[in-house]
Amino acid sequence: MSTEVFVCSAAVAFCAIAVPQGRTTLRRLFDFLRGIRSPRATVVEPKALRENGWALIQCDDVESFEEWLGKDSNGLPHGNEEEPSLGSHLLIELFGCEPQLLEQEVSVATTMIQAARESEATIVEESFHEFKPYGVSGAVIIQESHYTIHTWPEHGYAAVDLFYCGGTVKVARAVETLRQRFRPQRIKFLIVRRGIESEVRR
Repeated sequence: MSTEVFVCSAAVAFCAIAVPQGRTTLRRLFDFLRGIRSPRATVVEPKALRENGWALIQCDDVESFEEWLGKDSNGLPHGNEEEPSLGSHLLIELFGCEPQLLEQEVSVATTMIQAARESEATIVEESFHEFKPYGVSGAVIIQESHYTIHTWPEHGYAAVDLFYCGGTVKVARAVETLRQRFRPQRIKFLIVRRGIESEVRR
């Protein structure tokens, strides 16, 4: 018998005994049942592809990706068999965003600048442009490289690139800011390692 079945069976039996004793006992039972937590699903590591001098890391699950990023406070977690690189280029596909959040230069610029600040990147300059009838393009130049975006409000879609190096950017915080501000229904991630050590030395 599984633990869940045993607990439920015991709870039913306990209710039958406890009902005549009043609501206090029942309330304690419900509080106990609320405290039971199902085991957390195992986090799946992002998929890594290394071939012909390229290193790509792909993930379609937000929680798995953010936990993977969190393994390294610098936002550059490398696998055991992965070569060091000068930087990482994170490509983010944001689907099902609220269109009004992608339409105006001011709102898009505010989100990207906040993402840079939250990730503790050093902002050097920013530039954004609103197209007619749709879309905003922009870049936040940071000392560690750059954050860029282009939006398609009519499709609720935004393409974001976060290119960072130096090992000081907390990129997971930038990702969380984008999620909170653009409210996508679905996200896909791809990291391209830039300047892989063996390629730079060739």
